[in-house]
Amino acid sequence: MSFNVNSPVLFVVAGLAVAVVLAQSVYFLVKAWRRGVAVGMDPQKLKRTARTAAVFTIAPAIAIVISVITLSKDLGVPLPWLRLSVVGNLSYETIAATNAESAMGLTFGKVSALTAQQYVTIASVMTVSIMTGIWLVPLIGEKLINGVINLEKRDKKWGEIFTSSMFIGMISAFIGYVFCDFSGVFRGVTAGLVPVLVMLVAAAVMTVLGLASKKKGLRVLADYALPLSLIAGMAAAIPLTAALG
Repeated sequence: MSFNVNSPVLFVVAGLAVAVVLAQSVYFLVKAWRRGVAVGMDPQKLKRTARTAAVFTIAPAIAIVISVITLSKDLGVPLPWLRLSVVGNLSYETIAATNAESAMGLTFGKVSALTAQQYVTIASVMTVSIMTGIWLVPLIGEKLINGVINLEKRDKKWGEIFTSSMFIGMISAFIGYVFCDFSGVFRGVTAGLVPVLVMLVAAAVMTVLGLASKKKGLRVLADYALPLSLIAGMAAAIPLTAALG
């Protein structure tokens, strides 16, 4: 029997894991609500807070759905659904899947069918690698935070520089991936321009939405800037790939 990335068994396994995460969310929501009532918080304020939080989860949910659709071409629906419902994001998952496929001589987005061995390899790369951060948090998280706090107490300026440097370092890793094939442009291979131009389109949309939300006071634009930028970038990728790829 041939392997199917959309096998019903995989849907059941992924669904069980997602159900556990949802159950945890409901559990802590109930605990938080009861604690809020116990300390004397206004029930109406609790309801407004819960309603507002529910509304503003729609924006990141759109980004997650887009990410699942992007990855489902090669990996099917269950694995991307599981990864992006628990711990993961489009940038990391795509890079991990692409690197794993490249190591096996495959090209991301052009895979017609995966064998069970290939699927397990890709799933392992996507899962095990990102778990490193989870394991490190209880080991060094408290020491790292205390170190940053102490640095800010001694010199606030250097504390801000240190924090900003860590963030820029993380972003640089993804920026480097965008430009990794750009050198081909100098040899007449224009495909390397596609990710760069897609990034610029998404950045332009994000900037316009950010400025509009700031000047017009429309918070909703800021909340939906990420998914709208993703959609704009993906839409732009279609004509750009046709023209340059």
